[in-house]
Amino acid sequence: MSSSLPLRYGANPQQAPARVYMESGVTLPITVLNGSPGYINLLDALNSWQLVRELKSAINLPAAASFKHVSPAGVAVANPLSDVLKKAYFTDDLELSPLATAYARARGADRLCSFGDFIALSDTVDVSTAKLIAKEVSDGVIAPGYEPAALEILKAKKAGKYAVVQIDPSYDPSSMQEIREVFGIRFEQHRHDRLVTTADFTNIVTAKKELPASAIRDLIIAWITLKYTQSNSVCFVADGQAIGVGAGQQSRIHCVRLAGQKADLWWLRQHPDILNLPFKPGIKRPDRDNAIDQFLRDDVTPNEKADWGNVFAQPPRQLTPSEKQEWLSKLDSVTLGSDAFFPFRDSIDRAAASGVSYVLEPGGSTRDDVVIQAANEYGMTMIFSGVRLFHH
Repeated sequence: MSSSLPLRYGANPQQAPARVYMESGVTLPITVLNGSPGYINLLDALNSWQLVRELKSAINLPAAASFKHVSPAGVAVANPLSDVLKKAYFTDDLELSPLATAYARARGADRLCSFGDFIALSDTVDVSTAKLIAKEVSDGVIAPGYEPAALEILKAKKAGKYAVVQIDPSYDPSSMQEIREVFGIRFEQHRHDRLVTTADFTNIVTAKKELPASAIRDLIIAWITLKYTQSNSVCFVADGQAIGVGAGQQSRIHCVRLAGQKADLWWLRQHPDILNLPFKPGIKRPDRDNAIDQFLRDDVTPNEKADWGNVFAQPPRQLTPSEKQEWLSKLDSVTLGSDAFFPFRDSIDRAAASGVSYVLEPGGSTRDDVVIQAANEYGMTMIFSGVRLFHH
């Protein structure tokens, strides 16, 4: 371990030289065990590590995150997979440890966005998890430790170039202030060390007050996920995992539409017709993901359909809009978290279409009464946390 780590370049190849380092010669809390992680890799690694560490502490279950461009494509805790999800996540041929289950869920939430992800894992990586990672297209992983056999599996990935980073789990920044420089000007603020508490879920503002243990778990996942997602952001959560993240949009309704569309696709992937698509033997996971995404779109092009002959053993029948809607109507008990208040009821209307039963937001809009009324119309439980979770 050293106080400085040189990088090939920064965010782009023309941004060289680049490095990560600690002031005053303090030792870096990370050790590169294999490969050469890049600038963006390490931004993903350090943001995602904070997320899974905090999630593990809050829920006391192994946690995993699949990060792309400094926002999570998927986040999950270790919750046993149903046979349907095992098949949808391409893991029905694997024996999964709790940690591997958490990553299978994180990766399975939005497989297109997770392509080439950076993985964060809260616990020591075991062989089961390493075998799953070996099957996916990924840039690297950060974790507090690695079993020797698991490390060897990961070292063999990407022809020996896979980035494996170990972080000291006891590390915390010595300063409570964080500083960044933009255009030669320094910004300084108190580090966002506010942790989720059960008190964040006590201010229920709707007529419906029910909040089962499973919903509280999902509220915690939404809260912590939003804390490390580029704003504006919303997060749909179900069954112990994020199922749709809308990040970095200027409009809140666009966040909800984006995340809701991802949640819908997550649910549609579990339709029996999708689970049993007639793929040709040997079709790789990314090609299956792309074909499923095209298959579920209503605007698929003739050229895309022509390519299906390369992946399907026989031409499959697409689901009709009414068949999709019938299946989507079965999605329920979903939690929606927002990093800031909803200014209009349109987000609630869109959330209802994706089975949302629980809503978490800070509150504080001049139209809170209109938003609460919309939640009441749909029979939702809405909580005002009073905590904004912007992240930039």
